[in-house]
Amino acid sequence: MKAKLLYVEDDEVLGFITKDNLELNDFNVHHCIDGKSALYAIEEEDFDLCILDIMLPEIDGFQIAETIRKKDKATPIIFLSAKSMKEDRIKGLKIGADDYLTKPFSIEELILKIEVFLKRSNINRTDKQSLFNLGKYEFDYDNYVLTMEDYTKSMTQREADLLKYLLERKNVIVKRSEILKAIWGEDDYFLGRSLDVFISRLRKSLSKDPELKIENIHGVGFRLVV
Repeated sequence: MKAKLLYVEDDEVLGFITKDNLELNDFNVHHCIDGKSALYAIEEEDFDLCILDIMLPEIDGFQIAETIRKKDKATPIIFLSAKSMKEDRIKGLKIGADDYLTKPFSIEELILKIEVFLKRSNINRTDKQSLFNLGKYEFDYDNYVLTMEDYTKSMTQREADLLKYLLERKNVIVKRSEILKAIWGEDDYFLGRSLDVFISRLRKSLSKDPELKIENIHGVGFRLVV
């Protein structure tokens, strides 16, 4: 079955071109031109991945992402924006976005990012080991959930990918460049900033067990201490 994408873009020309290219690459694309119709689509349908422009009339991409995350913590979200400000990137990541592309972007790069996320989603469903003991937590990788007694923490796909990557290398220093290439697909400054945001989110998620730590090894990388 074709992967079903939600694509929200109010620029008619860009929206048409991007939708057409995505469909040529065998994706099923539901295109919305404003936030209101996007919110309606989210209520009515389930999507494998969401691509959101930030600058939209009345209801912006951030608000749409927040609504998606209230319904579903796992569906990958990619933000598109004409802005390249660090604050916007960080805000989007804190809301729960998984990636960010600055306009103008190449269709090839967008398609590559989509394929990476969808491939990981498929791997998650078929991975032999999906349940991990992590200190006082149980980590359900397939369903992107951390549990401890009556506490449940839902995660995004990228958070789950990052935690699993660190957990498989627990108590060992993992270089920043290695993490970025494995989880983001490349190593650059802006992705490094994204990594820092995701590490902060994981630390918060794991904070109920004081024995668990994600140490920052300055200038090198991180170590999950279990």
